Amino acid sequence: MEILPAVEIHTGREDKSAVIWLHGLGANGNDFEPIIPELGFDSEAGVHFVLPHAPRRSITINGGMVMPAWFDIIKHGERHIDVAQLLASTAAVHKLIDREIANGIDSEKIVLVGFSQGGAVCLQAALTYDKPLGGLLGLSTFFPTAEAIKPHSANAGLPVQIYHGTEDALLPEWMAQNTVKYLKGMGYNPGYRTYPMGHSVCAEEIRDIADWLHGILA
Repeated sequence: MEILPAVEIHTGREDKSAVIWLHGLGANGNDFEPIIPELGFDSEAGVHFVLPHAPRRSITINGGMVMPAWFDIIKHGERHIDVAQLLASTAAVHKLIDREIANGIDSEKIVLVGFSQGGAVCLQAALTYDKPLGGLLGLSTFFPTAEAIKPHSANAGLPVQIYHGTEDALLPEWMAQNTVKYLKGMGYNPGYRTYPMGHSVCAEEIRDIADWLHGILA
C-alpha cells in the first residue's frame, strides 16, 4: 500500500510530534490547511501536520457522483456505509502513523483528528492501532463501526474529544451523542462539547481545538 498523498506542514525544523488530520466527504487535504497557523504552534513545538487526500470514489447517496471520500455512503444513518472501504482507509492511516514513528516520533506524540467521515475513519484507526497514541479528536462525526470494532489494548486509555454542531442537519447531534455513549461503553472517557453551528467549524471550536492539542502535545 502506497502512502496517501497529503499536504504536509512542519512548524519547526525538527518534528517532535505529529497530527494526522482527515477531511470530510468531497473535500481534500487543503480543506483544513488555513486553520493550522491559527493553532499557535511555534517552531519550538515542532509539530508535523499531515493532511492526507482521500481517494476519489463513487458516492451512492450523491447519485453515484465521484468525489474524494474515505468510504461510500449508501444512505443516511449510522451504519449504511461501505465498511470494507472504511477499513482500507483505516489501514492507510495506520501506514501514515507507522511512517511518523519510523521517522523518530514517539507514538504517544501522534494525534488523529478527523472531520465528518474523516472522523469515522479516525475513530476506527485510533482505537485499533497497536501502539499507544497521543489522542483522538472527532469533529462533526459519527461512529459507523461502533458495534463491530475490537479496540486494541494499547489504546485503552486514549484521550478522546468529540466536538459537534447543535444545528448539524447532515449528521444530527444524536449521532455525536451516540458516539460518546459507544465510547463510554468501551471504557473510554470522551470529552464532549457542542457549538451553535451546522456541519462546519467555527472560531470558538478552533480555539478549543488549539487548547486541546496543546494540552495533549505539551
